[in-house]
Order: sequence, then structure tokens, then C-alpha cells
Amino acid sequence: MIIMNTLEKIQKSLDSFSKSERKVAEVILASPQTAIHSSIAALAKMADVSEPTVNRFCRRLDTKGFPDFKLHLAQSLANGTPYVNRHVDEEDGPDAYTSKIFESSMACLDAAKSSLDIGTVNRAVDVLTQANKISFFGLGASSSVAHDALNKFFRFNIPVQCFDDILMQRMSCINSGSGDVIVLISHTGRTKSLVEVASLARENDATVISLTAKDSPLARESSLVLSMDVPEDTDIYMPMASRLAQLVLIDVLATGFTLRRGVKFRENLKKVKESIKDSRFEKPIF
Repeated sequence: MIIMNTLEKIQKSLDSFSKSERKVAEVILASPQTAIHSSIAALAKMADVSEPTVNRFCRRLDTKGFPDFKLHLAQSLANGTPYVNRHVDEEDGPDAYTSKIFESSMACLDAAKSSLDIGTVNRAVDVLTQANKISFFGLGASSSVAHDALNKFFRFNIPVQCFDDILMQRMSCINSGSGDVIVLISHTGRTKSLVEVASLARENDATVISLTAKDSPLARESSLVLSMDVPEDTDIYMPMASRLAQLVLIDVLATGFTLRRGVKFRENLKKVKESIKDSRFEKPIF
């Protein structure tokens, strides 16, 4: 069975589109990279159609909407080189692979945002703001995300820790209890040791929040799951867009935390920031 990419689908379906949808198709075929960078309003303006027409065009191509369509469009520009990045070809030079990685990352972030359930984000912020202690766990590529979370939440005047060693994670779970929150970060949600850690944490009455794939083994062992659609096969390709999406989601949770805590709390953050002011050189004045 031959699976057509998005550009091939558009080309083959030209005759079946309505007059307005064909305008959208022609704009995209003329410059797919411009379409990837465009907002729905900008693309509609270029095609001289309405935004609902663009959305209808996207659904005709079996995508969930404009962000999902842009992701599929970015993926169709290259087949990918195993163990590097799914959008990069062996023959690509610096200009090509730089452009492809930026474009695919932006498209993936757009799709991730659209797939994120805001109600679940709100519940996660509630849990974090009421926590006695917060722990961030990650392994491999996700460990850098866990450390970034530590850097964000460390200044929030709440006990916080980060472990990327499985033995330390297990011991931390055994020492956890009711009111403690453990945040597990895993793109696939299939790492056996992290699933075991989630189960151990819940056995000790901790709340487990997972940034992971929906319906994964880790998701099933978690109290609350923050999932995003980031179609990146990390079994074959080096983790890139998935890690970026996780980092952005940590920023979302940290921002929600500071807003929920109120003005007095943000005044404390200001004091923390001012306390490290002397560690930097002054900005040059031009």
C-alpha cells in the first residue's frame, strides 16, 4: 500500500475541491514553506477565502484542523534520516537541515498546543500549588526537561527536587506521602522503570502527574496525565520536538503556578531575581 504525503494528496485532489478550496490548494502548492509559517488568517488572505474555508480544506485532507494540517505539511517535505531527525535527508546541507528542523519544530509545537486539554492543565496547576513537596523525574532526553523544571520551581518557595537516577527516584517515592506531588516526564510513556516508579509513588499516597503519551503504560499508572500530540518516533529518531513541547509545557505549569499564588507571591519572585542581580555584568549602553 502506497501512502501519499500531504502535498501529493493536495495535487491529486485538485479536481475534487470546490472553487474556494482549490484557491487554498494552489497557494499551498506554490509555496508550502510559506504555508507552514502562516497563520490561518494569513493563509486565508493569500488565497482570498474565508478562514472557515481553510479549516474545511484541512479536514478534507483527513487532518484535525489547521495546526494539524501544518504539521503534516512539514512532515511531507522530507522522508527523514533514521537516528537523526525525521525531516532531514542524507544530502541536506546546513541551510536545508537548519530550515527543516526549525520548521518542523514550530509545526509540532503548534499541533501540541492544539491537542493539550486546558482543563487538565488547570487541574495540574491546582495540584502543584497545594503540594507539600514537588519532585520532577526524567530519564534520558527527558532528564533535561526535569532539570529545567527544577530551575523554574526552585524559586517558588516550596520544597522541590529533581532526580534522573532510577535508584534515587525509587527512594524518593518511598519517602513520599500524602500531599507530595511527583511529576514524571516521558514522551513514550513506555519506560518500564518509570512506570514502576509511578506505581510506587501512588502506593505511598503521592499524587503522580505525568507528561506523557495518552493511553500509555505510564499514563495508566498516573493520577493526572498531560498529553500532547507530538508525532515523533523516538525509537528511531533523536528526540527533538517532543523535548521542546515538554519544556514549553513546564513553562505553562510554572506560569500557572505563579499566577495562582497571587501578587504577594510574585513580589517574592521579584526579590529572588534582584538577589542575583549583582552576579551579572551591567547591560552595555549604546
